[in-house]
Amino acid sequence: MLKSFPILGGYKESEFYNPDELIDLFLKCTADAIAIVDMGNRFIRINEMYTKIFGYTEEDIIGRCFDEFNTPKEVLGIIESVKGGTVITNLITQRFHKDGTELDIAVSYSPFRNISGQIIAIIAIFRDVTEQKRMERELNRTRELYKLITENATDLIAVVTKELKVIYASPSFETVVGINPDELVDRNVKDLIMSDNIEEYFDVVNQVISTGEPQLLKNRIKSRKDDDIYTDFTVSPIYNTNREFDSFVVVGRNVTDRVKNEATIRNLDRLSIIGQLAAGVAHEIRNPLTALKGFSKLMQDNPNLDKREDYLSIIMTELNRIDMIVNEFMSLAKPQAVKYERNNIITIIDSTIQVLHPQAMLHNVEFELNYTVNQVDVFSNAQQLKQVFVNFIKNAIESMAFGGKIKINLSLTENSRVIVTITDEGVGIEKERLRFLGTPFYTTKDKGIGLGLTVSNKIIQEHNGTMVIESKKEEGTKVTVELPCT
Repeated sequence: MLKSFPILGGYKESEFYNPDELIDLFLKCTADAIAIVDMGNRFIRINEMYTKIFGYTEEDIIGRCFDEFNTPKEVLGIIESVKGGTVITNLITQRFHKDGTELDIAVSYSPFRNISGQIIAIIAIFRDVTEQKRMERELNRTRELYKLITENATDLIAVVTKELKVIYASPSFETVVGINPDELVDRNVKDLIMSDNIEEYFDVVNQVISTGEPQLLKNRIKSRKDDDIYTDFTVSPIYNTNREFDSFVVVGRNVTDRVKNEATIRNLDRLSIIGQLAAGVAHEIRNPLTALKGFSKLMQDNPNLDKREDYLSIIMTELNRIDMIVNEFMSLAKPQAVKYERNNIITIIDSTIQVLHPQAMLHNVEFELNYTVNQVDVFSNAQQLKQVFVNFIKNAIESMAFGGKIKINLSLTENSRVIVTITDEGVGIEKERLRFLGTPFYTTKDKGIGLGLTVSNKIIQEHNGTMVIESKKEEGTKVTVELPCT
C-alpha cells in the first residue's frame, strides 16, 4: 500500500502527494539526466533531461538492457558493485549521443531501496560536462604550448606584477645571462636593471599603464660573468577577467652582437671621416705655421721692442688658431662614452663647421648661416650629433667641385622640435638613386665606404628624430633633420 506525504510548507490533511507523483515531479524538475535500471539491467524510467542529453526517447529506452547501447565495458562492473550497496559519485566517462557524437559525462550511481531497505533498482544521474571538459583540454593544451614556447625560446621572458616583482622567469635567463630563473622569482626588477636605465624603465612602465599599449625598452644588464648584455625588451600589459590591469609580460632579445656591430660601423665611419679631413686640417695648420716662421725670424732680426710685441701678438693668435683646429679634430677622432645630456645644438653645428672649414676652403665653399634663435638645447650625445653633421656638410662640400655655398638654417616648431636644414648647390642625385641612400655600403662617390648616411640615420633615430633627404640632379641637395628640444 502506497503511503501519502504532506505537501511542503505546512500540514494540511486534505492535501497529499503520493510517492509516484513525487518521483515524477523530481524527475521532471531536476537539471540532471536520470535513469533508473532494475536488477535485470533494464531501463524502467528516464526523465526529459536524459532525452535532451542523449537523444533517446522513452520508446527507444524503456524495457531494454543498458548493454544494448554504446556503453563503456566498465559500466557492467560498476552496476554490479552498486547492486551490492556501493555508491559511486562524479565519475567522468565518455558516452555517445544517439547520433554518434561523443559526450563527456559526469555520472553518479546509487542503489535504490524499498521501504524495507532492499535494493530493487539502480539510479544513475548524468551531467553533461562536454563543454567544460573541452575548455579544460583547450586550457591544458594552451598551457602545454605556452610551457613549450617559454622553456625552449631563446628570448628572455618574464612576468612581473604591478608592484614590479618577478613571478616568472624563463629558462633562457640561465642560457643568456647565466642566472637561474628561480633566483629571479620574487625579486624586484629594479635590482636587475643597470642604474642608468632605471629612469627609462619607469617611463616605459608608466606608458604601458596609461596607454595599454606594448612599449619597447632598450636595456643593459649584467651577466653572472659581469659582462654587459644589451637587450631589446617589449613590455606588454596583462589584464584580468574584469579587464583590469594586473601585471606585465616582458619579452627581451639579446642584441649584444648587433650593438657591437653598430659600434664597429660607427667607428669605421668616424675613422673614414678623419682620414678624409686630415689633408684639409694639415693645409689649415700649414698657413699659420708659415706665419709663425716668418714672424719668428723678424723678431730675431728686429731689435725694436714695440715691433717685437706686435709680432708676438700675431704669433699667439696663430698658435691659438692651431690649437683650436687640433682640438676640434682630436675631439672628433677620440672615442667617447655614449652619454646623453643637455647640449646646445647651435654650439655643436658651429664646432662642426670649424672642423670642416679647412676642407671648405680647399673646395672654395662658403657657409651661410641662418639661426632664428640663439640657443636650442637638445638631450643628446654631442659627439654623435657632430658626427652626423660632419657627414652631411662634408657630403655637401664634396658635391661642389667648383665651389659654391652651403646654407645652414635652424628654426623651432610649435611642438618644441628643432629643424636643421643643410642645403648645397652641388651636382645633386638622380631620383632613382635617391631611394638607396642610407643603405649600408651604398655610395654615390668614387671614394667612400657608404656608411655615413646609414650611421647618421641610426644616430638620429636614437635621438628620437627624423632625417629627410631631397635632391634634384644639377640643382643640389637638401638634408632636413628634426630633433626634440628639451
